[in-house]
Amino acid sequence: MKAMNKQSAFTLIELMITVAIVAIIAAIAIPSYQHYVRRAELSVAQQEMGKVAALLEKHRTRNFSYDGFVLKGTSENKGPYFDVPNATDTTLLIPLDKTAGDQKFTLSLTVNSQSWAIKSIKKDARNYDLLLRSDGVRCKTKVSTEFLEDGKYDGCGNHSEEW
Repeated sequence: MKAMNKQSAFTLIELMITVAIVAIIAAIAIPSYQHYVRRAELSVAQQEMGKVAALLEKHRTRNFSYDGFVLKGTSENKGPYFDVPNATDTTLLIPLDKTAGDQKFTLSLTVNSQSWAIKSIKKDARNYDLLLRSDGVRCKTKVSTEFLEDGKYDGCGNHSEEW
């Protein structure tokens, strides 16, 4: 007698069910992951703004004024971000190791003798723009039409929230 060779394989229905399950899991997981990444990028921007704010207050404590504070500076007057390649005296690209176009946020600083304001503009439209001022204002908004004007550090507009 000859032994029957029985081949075993997945049926088309089993394969289709598996593909459908993987597609459902991907449809749930990918947006959740993207949201997580945006939150992490926002946190990096907030931390960097906090560092700059602390450096500004330290400068004021030593000099009794915010005048003269720069992010980058020169070789004679080095700022705290002197070694960051894409920094200027009033702007930073966040994350700090990114080049123009690859950044997630652009942090800009305005300083006068008695006050300062830091604005962080998002690159991803689904993330927040941030504002931090020396008088304690901390706000974030996804609606950035008024917020994007150069020199405007009044607030984040009507659709903002604190952070």
